[in-house]
Amino acid sequence: VWVPEIASKDLLSGVHTEDYLDDFIGGRINEQEQRRTGFPWGTVLAAEVALQRGLACSTAGGTHHAFPSYGSGFCLLNDLAVAGKYLMDSSSRKRKVLIVDLDVHQQGDGTAFIFKEEPSVFTFSVHCGKNFPLRKQESDLDVSVEDGLEDKEYLSTHLPWLLETFRPDLVLYDAGVDPHWEDELGRLRLTDQLYQRDLYVIKTVVSRGVPIATVIGGGYSRDIDKLALRHSIVHRA
Repeated sequence: VWVPEIASKDLLSGVHTEDYLDDFIGGRINEQEQRRTGFPWGTVLAAEVALQRGLACSTAGGTHHAFPSYGSGFCLLNDLAVAGKYLMDSSSRKRKVLIVDLDVHQQGDGTAFIFKEEPSVFTFSVHCGKNFPLRKQESDLDVSVEDGLEDKEYLSTHLPWLLETFRPDLVLYDAGVDPHWEDELGRLRLTDQLYQRDLYVIKTVVSRGVPIATVIGGGYSRDIDKLALRHSIVHRA
C-alpha cells in the first residue's frame, strides 16, 4: 500500500488556474461555486506506481468534471488531468496518455476540455447520453449510449483499436460504478458484472504491455455498504 503525499500548488497549477487554486486553498469558494461542485488524491502516485509495476489501483479519484477555473459535479480538482499533465511533463520524452472513462457521466467534461488541444493525451468516454452534464464537451472519442443499456452491449468497446493506433505509454482508467442499475444518478442497467467490464479493460491493456492506473470514479447510493462493495470491484478485478 502506497500513501500519497499532499499535492503541491505547483503540481496543480499545471491544470488549474492560480486564481481558482488561491480561492480553493484560502477557503474563498462562494456558495454558488460550492453548489456546482459536490467533492481525492493519489492519482499521480497511482500513475507512478503503474509505470514501475504495470498496474496500480487508487482507492479514490475520478474527479473528472473539474475545469481549470472552477469545480463541478462533485469534483473540486481534476485528478485525472493533473496526473496526465504530470506524466507528460516529468519525462524527457513527452509521454502519451490514454484516458478511458467508463463513468456514466460524460468523460469528465472537465478532462475533455483541458486536453482538447493536447495531442499527447487521448480522451475516450463511454457514457449515458441523457445525463449530466447537459452541455457536453467533445472528447477525442465519445460513445453515447441510450438509457437502459445492459451488460452484454456495454462490454463492446473500441479499446483494442485505440491501444494499437494511439500507442499510449500509460492508461488512466476511470472505473465509475454509476452505470449500475441501482445507482441513484445513473440511467443504465449494468449489474455487478461491472467486474467483467473492469477485468476486460485491465486485461486488454496489460496484455499489450501498457501500464494502467485505475481510479474509482462516480457511484451514488444511500446504502453505503453496497456502494463501497461496488467501488471495490475494480480492485478485485
